[in-house]
Amino acid sequence: MAGERKQGTVGIFGTGDFGRSLGLRLLQAGYEVVFGSRDPKNSALVPKGSKVMTHTGAAQMAQVIFIAVQRDHYDFLTSLTPALEGKVLVDISNNLKRGQFPQSNAEYLSSLVPGASVVKGFNTVSAWALQSGALDASRQVLVCGDDPKAKQAVVDIAHSLGLSAQDRGSLGAAGELEDIPLQLFSNWRLPLWVATGLTAFVLLYLLVHDVTYSYVEKGQDNFYRIMISLPNKAFPIVALIMLALCYLPSILAAILQLHNGTKYKRFPDWLGRWMLCRKQLGLVALALASLHVLFTFVKPIRYYFLHRKDTGVIEQIKENITEPFDNTEAWRSDAYKSLGVLGFAMFLLLGITSLPSVSNALNWREFHFIQSKLGQLTLVLCTAHTLLYGWDKFLQPDRYHWYTPPAYMLSLVLPCAVLVLKFIFLTPCIGLRVARIRRGRERPGKSRSEHATVPMDKATSL
Repeated sequence: MAGERKQGTVGIFGTGDFGRSLGLRLLQAGYEVVFGSRDPKNSALVPKGSKVMTHTGAAQMAQVIFIAVQRDHYDFLTSLTPALEGKVLVDISNNLKRGQFPQSNAEYLSSLVPGASVVKGFNTVSAWALQSGALDASRQVLVCGDDPKAKQAVVDIAHSLGLSAQDRGSLGAAGELEDIPLQLFSNWRLPLWVATGLTAFVLLYLLVHDVTYSYVEKGQDNFYRIMISLPNKAFPIVALIMLALCYLPSILAAILQLHNGTKYKRFPDWLGRWMLCRKQLGLVALALASLHVLFTFVKPIRYYFLHRKDTGVIEQIKENITEPFDNTEAWRSDAYKSLGVLGFAMFLLLGITSLPSVSNALNWREFHFIQSKLGQLTLVLCTAHTLLYGWDKFLQPDRYHWYTPPAYMLSLVLPCAVLVLKFIFLTPCIGLRVARIRRGRERPGKSRSEHATVPMDKATSL
């Protein structure tokens, strides 16, 4: 079978999990794989079809060698300097924390073996991803190095394994690549903090407004509502506010562009970070909206709901009365529920199109239409759903407990403001000016010396 291979020979120093997984994928891609080991006789763990020999022997057979050992064990490579002369060494190591060493692992490796061409790569791909086929985000290989031919050799190997590759520049970028696997939900931190803070505030507000007020003023013990009723009010409130936060930064960007008269002036850093995490803001909002749906499904089987329903029927029977059918309330109730269903369905569509496997199948115009136009329609439906929930309650003085408005009114402030601003920017006198600026036209006296922190297609999406 070895004679049928069309690829070359690749060396791997190290027989750990990653080295074995990489060796198996290379064999499947048609490469001849040779492992360099301190104990060549212990070859039971390596993939079937590969060879195991000393480090020197493996270095002599392969032109490209993957260094699948930790930085602490690089010292043995200094004795192999003659055998590694002119070879391509692929450093795949990572560290336990940022700034662990003053010099990146790849640069340190290059100083140990100056005659070799060191390329940093494959450190963002896990052994599990190699074994399972490297789906979605695990499919990309980032490479950097000072030798273009050496980088191209690594890129070719990545492509032959069904992976995509991205050149990140010289070996000086190795430290940045080594920090990537250490990032933990970097784009999710702000959305999660916003969701946590808003949820805590709304729950506390509801606790005071709905529960504590009844206990203090009326002597009613409604603290059982903490388990379902209060979360079922808090989650949709926070979800609606966070959905509005997805579309507010594009409005702020347009206001800044109108003020500056150009699209080439840098946005503030806080606005740039806000724009880059809008996808995560929307997904967290979708998760909260989903919890609202689940809590609503539980409502008919709650003890409180069943008790109140049965008691109401019994009271009507005792008093021999029947509540008349309220046509207006029927319209309001059905419209409220219908808009909620439609809004949640559109919300789900936005979440589905955010998945890489789905968004990659859409062109930019299709993706922009769904995330921007349909996203704004989602905001309209969810806002209308909340307005119908409140109906005329804002006119009833007894709803303002301790002079504070019902919580749903607080949730409408930001969405309504965003929708009003969106409507203003749709007017020709303002919308056309923004469109001309985004096509590159500038007000006289403006220069392009400063560029926007976020590309305009990103600023206007959502």
